Amino acid sequence: MPKAPEHILLSRTDSIGDVMLTLPLAGLLKERFPGARITFLGRRYTAPVLRCCAHVDQVLTLEELEAQGDAGAVRTLRELNAQVVVHVFPQRQVAGWCKKAGIPTRIGTSHRWWHWTTCDQRVAFSRRKSDLHEAQLNVKLLAPLGITGIPDRQALASLAGFTPPVADERVRALVRPGVRNIILHPLSKGSAVEWGLDHFAALIERLDPARYHVIVTGTTAEAERYRKELPLQLPQVSDAGGSLDLTQLIALIGASDALVAASTGPLHIAAACGIRAVGLYSPKRPIHPGRWAPIGTDAHALVAEGLDPDGDPVVHIRAISPDAVMHLLQW
Repeated sequence: MPKAPEHILLSRTDSIGDVMLTLPLAGLLKERFPGARITFLGRRYTAPVLRCCAHVDQVLTLEELEAQGDAGAVRTLRELNAQVVVHVFPQRQVAGWCKKAGIPTRIGTSHRWWHWTTCDQRVAFSRRKSDLHEAQLNVKLLAPLGITGIPDRQALASLAGFTPPVADERVRALVRPGVRNIILHPLSKGSAVEWGLDHFAALIERLDPARYHVIVTGTTAEAERYRKELPLQLPQVSDAGGSLDLTQLIALIGASDALVAASTGPLHIAAACGIRAVGLYSPKRPIHPGRWAPIGTDAHALVAEGLDPDGDPVVHIRAISPDAVMHLLQW
């Protein structure tokens, strides 16, 4: 590029975990272009995550643009006056809008056919076949901006710029003083292979009420499922299922000591908050921790030993014992 961009648009309109692993891009861009403004285009439900990132100057949602119709979306994107858009998550409609808006530098992957008609900079790499972490793969898209080195995971974690919001009264009431507050997020809305409610029940029963307080989280629908199988009546347990919005959940995670979950958004939020994040994984590609492990100063990815990496992911993750998780909660 002839000169440093003044305004960069990052587009990732998928899930919370994917967005969390894209935040280091914003930090990396701020390092390289200190005066640049960064707008992040995401979905409405991920906006609370984006507002916790110090490197994101403006949040724009896909739903806002869709509500305006094609002409309105193009007009809004043109008025941003961004010099660069990075399509971290390929979205044909967004790519078309950005071209019509006249954003000069439009970066996408080379393997989406519509990027050949909508992007002027196309980067060739395969996520599925790579040994790199998702957060590192995202960095490859910055090569047209002169950023060609791939930082390690810890360096990327330090670039997330993530600070949870201040806990409100509801969140403060959930956190008990004098014990370790452990969040268990047992379900995933189908986004990850799950450990099993029986394993979470066994883990809860191992957590001494004198030392631990367990907070179970999930959506209203997930709570209806887990309430049938988890020992929520035990004195060390609080049930927060369906009672928190995403901003409150992020605040609760930041105010707690640890979180246990499969490869979900809350796990990646916990890692970015700097609390102990214990992830439960299968070694099978492309869902293995080499690609999707949480990144943070106290992040851990558990995989049972001695498994065939080509085997059944459900068998893999269920082979992780409650004792193995318990070991990581005894620091």
